[in-house]
Amino acid sequence: MGLKTPEQYVESLRDGRVTYWDGERIDDLTTHPRFRQALAIAAADYDYADAGRRDARVYRAEDGSEANRIYQIPTEEDHLRRRMDFFESSSIVAQVTGVYMALLSERDAVAAINPQYAANIEAVYRHARDNDLRAAEVITDPKGDRKRRAHEQDDPDLYLRIVERNDRGIVVRGAKLHITGASLCHELVVLPGKGLKPEEADYAVAFSIPVNTPGVSIINKSFANAEHETFDAPMTARNAIPEGFVIFDDVLVPWDRVFLAGEIDLSAKLTRSLGLWERTGGLTEAAHRAEIFTGLAQLVAEQQGKERDIAILSSIAELMQFATVLRIMLEYACANYRTMPSGMIYPDVLAVNAGKFHYASNYHRIVQILQDMAGGLVITLPSVKDLQHPEAGAYMRKYLHTKQGIAVEDRMRVFNTIRDMTADSYGGWLLVTALQAGGGLNAGRIMLNRAYDIEHARAAAKKAAGIS
Repeated sequence: MGLKTPEQYVESLRDGRVTYWDGERIDDLTTHPRFRQALAIAAADYDYADAGRRDARVYRAEDGSEANRIYQIPTEEDHLRRRMDFFESSSIVAQVTGVYMALLSERDAVAAINPQYAANIEAVYRHARDNDLRAAEVITDPKGDRKRRAHEQDDPDLYLRIVERNDRGIVVRGAKLHITGASLCHELVVLPGKGLKPEEADYAVAFSIPVNTPGVSIINKSFANAEHETFDAPMTARNAIPEGFVIFDDVLVPWDRVFLAGEIDLSAKLTRSLGLWERTGGLTEAAHRAEIFTGLAQLVAEQQGKERDIAILSSIAELMQFATVLRIMLEYACANYRTMPSGMIYPDVLAVNAGKFHYASNYHRIVQILQDMAGGLVITLPSVKDLQHPEAGAYMRKYLHTKQGIAVEDRMRVFNTIRDMTADSYGGWLLVTALQAGGGLNAGRIMLNRAYDIEHARAAAKKAAGIS
């Protein structure tokens, strides 16, 4: 019980979970070279002794005990802001554990249909909080033929479904894709991928189970190789967490772990709720990333003696605008929070979705601006090993010199970071997730249509046009 140490976290994963990676079944991921770097990244979140990050990572629960801040139920604006600080100081494995906020925000709606399900949500949340566990957001189904509904597919398992109900619980079969950090978490929190119709009741299923539950298998994929050196790949080395293809092969979910089992009216609610909290975290990361991009552009300009060049200033201004809009959206979302009857608050839905859409729809353009400013060295710069070679390094120091006061090592670090964030392992992952995390552009448009006060805009337009 209570906060874990990094060592206790690593030991907790030695539980018989079934994982695969690159064609190999890995029986103990805590000792396997393929997981070494990812495990170190996730374990670092348990370093509560780090005074500089402790306040961002720890809060006092209602019983006075210390808990990880990802579990703090926000009831005032400061809680939302501290949550943003948490996202900037923690890995994505800790961030996705915010899935419990989606469950808690719909607890009252669940209770109205089935009080036991609501009690299950509360119990699972407290179990995870009190034991300092990590949980994966498990939502996206394979989907098969997108023109057909879940129950119309050639294979009925292309959406996760209930195949049996018995005295002990429900038995589920299917798969979920793109599950970040699944193998490094303790719990799989499963939610429906979309709203469902009456004939799809078996697909309206939500629950939480331990990763080592019999019948669960995880096939891993990462954007990065097993090991990365922090000089040449500074961002990849700190962010290379595998994605999981999670298989449920007739898995028994006990009734006290079930949140939804056929209640179709709740399926869309849970899906949208997770989307809001995931996009809020994503918007926090986006605002921080945009600031880094802007700073990298400024460093490139200064290192090359072009900080007063009109074209460069114009490009940096575009990056500044991008970063500022994201930060304003995040600030507005926190300041204009909404309050539920339970007292729990959540950020403004329109601001979060508008910010996420702005980020997704402009991200590739921002990368283009940064790469255009930096030039070809982004992909042709030799490695730090060449710099350390007595002969090759001497040539590099000679020909990478720009002006007095600019260290070649610092110049290389800037180019390596730009390459890593825009043109290499981590950069490729960012290019896709900027669009797809929390739903693609079309999902963003749908959410804007739902959240925007179109009737107010319509009335304003009629007034402007003189229509009574």
